[in-house]
Amino acid sequence: MAEKVWLGGIYLKDEGGYEIILKSLNHYKNRLKTLSQSPEVKDAGGTFGSILNQQARKTVPKINEVIEKIQTGLQDVQILKKIEEEKQFLEKALTCYESDIHKAEDQGNEYHVKLVGDMVQGRKDLKTIKTALNKINNFLD
Repeated sequence: MAEKVWLGGIYLKDEGGYEIILKSLNHYKNRLKTLSQSPEVKDAGGTFGSILNQQARKTVPKINEVIEKIQTGLQDVQILKKIEEEKQFLEKALTCYESDIHKAEDQGNEYHVKLVGDMVQGRKDLKTIKTALNKINNFLD
């Protein structure tokens, strides 16, 4: 039986997808680091907020690990293949960035606008995020 080829790896390396993936991972990391300032956590209150903050602190090192894998994988195809194992994590980072762009646009609250930063670029990134989400979930037989 032939091995499936992960199109996400090709997208990352040959099509420049690593840029939006790295941007999304860094956004996700910033989101987690500032989670206590988020309106969602402030509204949730007490124990729930502290549990979320604990999980966030555990997730940030994982993000750094994935960023390093991607940067190394751009030079070594064998490492790039291992990034496939992080597919769900990449999706989470991309959807977090996408969601925060929408919240910044729709709600206009200061937290999300500040988190996204350049809203013009954020709007442009929405299309790239959709492409990235599609590509990282595709395989070729």
